Amino acid sequence: MDGVVLFHGAGSDRNHSSFLQLEEILAPIPVARIDFPYRRAGKKMPDRAPILLQCVYDEVRRCAEMWKTDPSQLVIGGRSMGGRMCSMAIANNEEPLIVGGLVLISYPLHPPGKPEKLRTDHLHDISVPSLWISGTRDTFGTPEKLTAAMKLLPTKYSSHFIEGKGHDLKNCDEEIAAVTKGWLETLV
Repeated sequence: MDGVVLFHGAGSDRNHSSFLQLEEILAPIPVARIDFPYRRAGKKMPDRAPILLQCVYDEVRRCAEMWKTDPSQLVIGGRSMGGRMCSMAIANNEEPLIVGGLVLISYPLHPPGKPEKLRTDHLHDISVPSLWISGTRDTFGTPEKLTAAMKLLPTKYSSHFIEGKGHDLKNCDEEIAAVTKGWLETLV
């Protein structure tokens, strides 16, 4: 694995404390922390999915070029919306983004209070190993529902649930980083 590219959640940015911790613990492996276009423009409301997805494609390719490697040698992912956009880019049947792995921190399985609106349609098209990290009290998906969603994946996956934590996984940066580093070491 030649690098990691991370995308933030809807209410955050590239300087989220868990991303900073990941960058520190993964050194000397390069880590790119990416802001979506709406954040670069100083806006709070996320762009529509096509713009977010294009950003994922563009930034992963830019990082591969910068690090003189192929995107297939990179692991991508992020928090909540950022991880979801990465999963959708990988699963895109028209233009799949070929990478080496996917890290999903607090994957938003459904909107809060709407467990019937599952965001799982694309999961059966994810072709890379994935790591799912979530809190046991995440209002975007219970451990049981997330585990059921992971079983839709055609490839191997790992999961880590942090007891008593919600969607923000507050004060869990070191645990997130340690689990991610351990998982990355299992990728060949």
